[in-house]
Amino acid sequence: MEALERKIEFYQALIQKNSEYEGIFYVGVKTTGVFCRPTCPARKPKFENCEFYLTAKDALLASFRPCKRCRPLSHPNQVSEVVTRLVEAVEKSPEKRWKSYHFKEMSIDESTARRQFKKRFGMTFVEYARSRRIGIAVKQIRSGDAVIEAQLAAGYESGSGFRDAFSRIMGAPPALAEETKILKASWIDTKLGSMIAIADEEALWLLEFVDRRGLEREVEKLRTKTKSAVIPGSNEILQSIEKELQAYYGGKLTEFKTPVHLLGSDFQKRVWGKLCEIPYGETQSYFDIAAALEKPTAFRAVALANGANQLAIIIPCHRVIRLNGELGGYGGGISRKQWMLEFEKKNK
Repeated sequence: MEALERKIEFYQALIQKNSEYEGIFYVGVKTTGVFCRPTCPARKPKFENCEFYLTAKDALLASFRPCKRCRPLSHPNQVSEVVTRLVEAVEKSPEKRWKSYHFKEMSIDESTARRQFKKRFGMTFVEYARSRRIGIAVKQIRSGDAVIEAQLAAGYESGSGFRDAFSRIMGAPPALAEETKILKASWIDTKLGSMIAIADEEALWLLEFVDRRGLEREVEKLRTKTKSAVIPGSNEILQSIEKELQAYYGGKLTEFKTPVHLLGSDFQKRVWGKLCEIPYGETQSYFDIAAALEKPTAFRAVALANGANQLAIIIPCHRVIRLNGELGGYGGGISRKQWMLEFEKKNK
């Protein structure tokens, strides 16, 4: 019965193209002989024509061949050729002001570029290129260059246009660049889907799955509370967490060392501290956490603090379950929570 329920659950995820199930199952389609990932854009098969597998290897051993549309043997969030080429073009000429004819010169459809960048980075390509230009301008101003030099280097002939673009992204005019805090945002591909990481030069502020509900509000809350601008980029902290996530999903890391900032109330920070004490491969209940804080009746407040965690996996809120053994909620999706608990238990 349990196997049938799991099959029904997977089929519903397949029909909905639910990205929370990426890396958790693959579906073999009996009528075509191919196997796909949960988010495959192809027409969905009937329930009776589906076989579900936990790994791509299992699907291959069952004689299914990989789908050419969703490419289940590639990375679940493999960067498209369009995105790769445009990112490289921006890095080659970051000062360029992109026009329609630039896309035609590269034989790239402008609407495709807009759509693919929006899906991967949460912003259009033009917004990405503009943010990159402004980021470079900020660096120049902070290095002692005059505002006019930074303006011209960023490709702006108009001073008013530069000030408007700068203020829109940074939240302050160029003259106040020295006082403006910058946070770098990086998109990290993982086995369970893309994550966004935001950090300054000292520590990590946010790590979430990009399809988490309310993510835009979280980022805006972070930007407002820290009085910062969030722009695409990289630094040592973001490189560190990317390496650690690769090691975690490879079963080779049980404790994260990347420095983090905690943005929350004193009570929330105490709860998060207790979460970090839950051993890898084990779970505790909301009541257990409340009791450890000597507030046994505050288990609902503990649950709220759990949900306010902005550092997924690092602060292991996925290891907290209900007293009756049920999984409870998880911002990244229950399917991911279940996968991580089973994965950690197996690799303990």
